[in-house]
Amino acid sequence: MASEKARELAAKQKAEVRAAKLAKKTSTNPRDWPWYKQIWQTYKVTAEVDKQLNLLLAGSFLGVLVVCVVIGILAQPWWMWLILGIAGGMTAALWVLLNRAKKATFVRYAGQPGSAEVALSMLDSKKWAYSAVIAATKQLDVVHRAVGPGGIVLIGEGAQGRVRTLLASEVRKHEQVAYGVTVTSIVMGDGEGQVPLAKLADVIKKLPKKLEASQVTDVKARLRALDAVRPKVPLPRGPMPTMKGVNRAMRGR
Repeated sequence: MASEKARELAAKQKAEVRAAKLAKKTSTNPRDWPWYKQIWQTYKVTAEVDKQLNLLLAGSFLGVLVVCVVIGILAQPWWMWLILGIAGGMTAALWVLLNRAKKATFVRYAGQPGSAEVALSMLDSKKWAYSAVIAATKQLDVVHRAVGPGGIVLIGEGAQGRVRTLLASEVRKHEQVAYGVTVTSIVMGDGEGQVPLAKLADVIKKLPKKLEASQVTDVKARLRALDAVRPKVPLPRGPMPTMKGVNRAMRGR
């Protein structure tokens, strides 16, 4: 009897393992994909936007390879430098691919409502925490929030007149619960006095340090209390970038 139960348990465990492997194999989540599939998908999507990608990849690979081969001819043993050149060329090409993929993501999402989340998702998650679309209007003017060493940062995107009014309202609300914490407002866009999507993350990272890690935790707790009493954000129907969408774009889905 005991052996029969043991066999049933073993069979059940094997079935669960097979099901888990099958689920991972057919998963649409890039985190479940093998590294080579992630790189290939990243290349395909980036190449759709970046027409110079192939030339840059070939140039970076061949440039490193040629330098190493020349050194190998002069210094010997040539075969060691050849191997080093191939490995170094692949590393250089991968670096170029990831860099161009980041830029392609900005191009892909530029102009879409809520696209600031693309840049916010690229902040160091150990230092910065962000909340997407904490306030919005029916005209797709939205405000996002980031909290980190630079204090509280509110990012608005939309029609300049409306979004500045919305930002000013949010600044007042945050100052009431922030108790002296610096609240910085940024309007994202390509107009005068605005910050482009591609530069948003860098602008936030360069803000003067105002808070220590322990203070950031305290501020986040106060902001949760503010968010708890907010009315539901009146988001209209339509596509809006999310963390899931951004991660897929960066990985080539």
